[in-house]
Amino acid sequence: MKDACMQTPHTGKIFGIGFHKTATTSLGVALETLGYSCRGVTKGALPYVIADNLEPVFGLVEKYDSFQDNPWPLLFRELDQRYPGSRFILTVRSPKDWIASVVNHFGSRPTDMRNWIYGVGAPFGNESVYLQRYLEHNTEVMRYFRHRPGDLLIMDICDGDGWEVLCPFLGHAVPEIEYPRKNVRRDTRLAM
Repeated sequence: MKDACMQTPHTGKIFGIGFHKTATTSLGVALETLGYSCRGVTKGALPYVIADNLEPVFGLVEKYDSFQDNPWPLLFRELDQRYPGSRFILTVRSPKDWIASVVNHFGSRPTDMRNWIYGVGAPFGNESVYLQRYLEHNTEVMRYFRHRPGDLLIMDICDGDGWEVLCPFLGHAVPEIEYPRKNVRRDTRLAM
C-alpha cells in the first residue's frame, strides 16, 4: 500500500453514514480539518425524504464535500447511485454504549426525524426498538458494500480509531494534531 502522503486526496463526495451518537460530530470536524466542507444534521430534508422527493436533498449535496448525521445514513443507497465514486464512512460503537448514549442524550423527547428512523420518536422505553434498528442499519451498510471495500470505511472513533484509519482511506497525510473528540460525555462523579 502506498504511503498516505504519496496518495492523491479523494475529491469526490464523502458520506458519514453512521447513526447519531457514534462520534459523527468528531468525524465532521476531522473532515473539515482535512479541508472538506461538511454538512451535519439536516432536519429540513425530512419532509422531502418522507415524500420520496430527493431532488432538493441532492441539491444540498451539491453545495458540500462531506456529510454526517441525519438524514444521510438512511440515504446511503440513493447517495451511492447518484454520486458514483463517493466514499462512505460507517461510524460505529458498542451497542451497549450506543444505546446508553442515545437514551441519555434524547431521553423521552420525541422528534419527527427519530420517528422516521425508528418508528417511534423517543428512545426512553423503546431501547430494544432503537437497538434493533441501529444493528440492522450497520448490517445493511456492510452487506451493501461487501464487494467494494475501497468505498466503505468502518470507524469506531469511540474506541480510538482516528487519523490512522481515516487518512489512508481518503488519501491524506496524517495531520500533526490530535484527532478531534467532540461531544464526549464528561464523568461528573466526584473523585474519591
